[in-house]
Amino acid sequence: MASRTNRRILLGGVLLCIAALPCADSSRLVAAESQQQPAHAAANFPVASAARLAGDGKHTRFILDIDQAVTFRAVTLADPYRVVVDVPQVNFRLPAGTGSGGRGLVKAFRYGLVMPGGSRIVFDLTGPAKIANSYVVEAANGQPARLVLELEEVDRTAFASSSQPESRPELRPAIAESPPAAAPSAPTPDAPQQKADGRPVVVIDPGHGGIDNGTQSSGESEKNLVLAFGLALRDKLEKAGKYRVVMTRDDDTFIPLGDRTKIARNLKAALFVSIHADALPRTEGDAQGATIYTLSDKASDAEAQRLADAENRADAIAGFNLAEEPTDVADILIDLTQRETRTFSNRFARLLMTEMKQTVRMHKHPLKSAGFRVLKAPDVPSVLVEIGYVSNKGDLERLVSEGWRSRAVGSMAQAIDGFLTKRMATAGTSN
Repeated sequence: MASRTNRRILLGGVLLCIAALPCADSSRLVAAESQQQPAHAAANFPVASAARLAGDGKHTRFILDIDQAVTFRAVTLADPYRVVVDVPQVNFRLPAGTGSGGRGLVKAFRYGLVMPGGSRIVFDLTGPAKIANSYVVEAANGQPARLVLELEEVDRTAFASSSQPESRPELRPAIAESPPAAAPSAPTPDAPQQKADGRPVVVIDPGHGGIDNGTQSSGESEKNLVLAFGLALRDKLEKAGKYRVVMTRDDDTFIPLGDRTKIARNLKAALFVSIHADALPRTEGDAQGATIYTLSDKASDAEAQRLADAENRADAIAGFNLAEEPTDVADILIDLTQRETRTFSNRFARLLMTEMKQTVRMHKHPLKSAGFRVLKAPDVPSVLVEIGYVSNKGDLERLVSEGWRSRAVGSMAQAIDGFLTKRMATAGTSN
């Protein structure tokens, strides 16, 4: 008991140290707002109907056709070089494939919801560039309103040191970025803990969301497939009434990886289950079946490492990299608390595999491990479940099937119930 108390005291001190550490920021912010305030109601978001690039490797212009003028702000980021444009929530009704190709200074661009009420466009650049001009043109003469962004090539030194254009008096420095908010139904990461009702908390984490589509195949997006699965699992668990179930997102919203973990920790969750659907590049052959991942410092195989690397880039996809914990502090946290947590995570993973293989097809190597950021809560047993491969025709057919989803959800709920029932009983007898 004394050892456990000392461990908790030391852990508390380490967490305070982490909170005091400064965040490195390599970005330069430039803000721009149009004079017209948005006049739409919450249920009548602006509609973007077309987007295009023009220019060359020295000067590139982006034009977005939109049915009403909107406010916006533009941000430049380094390592890798990107431009991020934040706007109020927009319905992007752009032709398929828009943004997949580039021109001039832009390699490609992505767009989507990044938080409730807010959308984002992220441009991947070929190198350092500055925002030479940015503005909104009002609708006129039968033409829609347009958001225009003009980029100009600069060297790295100029990128780091250049200031906002003085010729645009309406430009003003952006306020410090606040992290994207969590979905409305989920507690925000830093919110006070809600009054517990005595039931164990299960956090279900549908991967990706908003601007981050995840993998895509045959018109299906990973973010939509895993959200549907997560909602079905929530409904199944809530129907039993034994657990309090919290979703990290219950709509098409982007949630940073660190915030997903914080939600589980702030609620003192008994279990964290992250849902994904993988895809293999064509050059790497074909694979199918569900796979269950746990956290480890060293990946179990090359495929696990590839997947972890891809999933850990989710924050960069949305335009902002979150500061990593210093390695030495992270090591202390792992040494203090994560050994026991990993034991419980591995125990649940094995139980989940046993239940799932009775109802759904499993990968030939169904248990794997790698350094997933979303699994790094030191005190919450966590697994990441790849419910199938969207790159495999058979798996994709199953992923969109309600019958398959019902069977898979049922087996997962059974594993959760078995794991938590035994753990709670063990905890009760040790008190």
